Amino acid sequence: MIDELRRDVCRLHTELVRYGLVVWTAGNVSGRVPGEDLFVIKPSGVSYDDLTPESIVVCDLDGNLVEGDLAPSSDTAAHAYVYRHMPEVNGVVHTHSTYASAWAARGEAIPCVLTAMADEFGGEIPVGPFALIGNDDIGKGIVETLTGHRSRAVLMQNHGVFTIGESPKAAVKAAVMCEDVARTVHISRQLGEPLPIAQSDIDSLYDRYQNVYGQRSHL
Repeated sequence: MIDELRRDVCRLHTELVRYGLVVWTAGNVSGRVPGEDLFVIKPSGVSYDDLTPESIVVCDLDGNLVEGDLAPSSDTAAHAYVYRHMPEVNGVVHTHSTYASAWAARGEAIPCVLTAMADEFGGEIPVGPFALIGNDDIGKGIVETLTGHRSRAVLMQNHGVFTIGESPKAAVKAAVMCEDVARTVHISRQLGEPLPIAQSDIDSLYDRYQNVYGQRSHL
């Protein structure tokens, strides 16, 4: 099971590159090991081109290295804190994607002015507090901001994007969508003030997308 998750998380890093969400080595994906107090995460400072399933490291929920020859990501403590305090989360992603990070640099939430935002995030994409890398502070900010919020993405002030999901793939999707709407809303504001969407319509759009959209199993 761990080997399969390592392969999945390794492959998902190519999606960060594909969608232009990362430069150099600045971004990571992690995934919770089902039924275990463990998660897998990208090693620190390793090029995406050089990632292999074997290089993906295994950590416990305190962020300690359990398996692997390389040092874990510098964001490991933040991922670990999220997994400890949000048991429903099975995937976490961090990027410094350009447009979303620009909103984070301003400390400004992205307003819900697009139906795609209502669908995926159920409202605005909120801003979390400024925090330094290396301890639990970023993780605390993520959990405090997203607990009770429908958004799967948070803009950590002066830093970048963290996203969560029921799987690593879902967290990657949220990171892709976060950057897409951040860019579109930014462009819209260059033309004028974006038009708000009524809360009742946001609720309706979110419910449809989460519960009706796409292919549903009949089993």
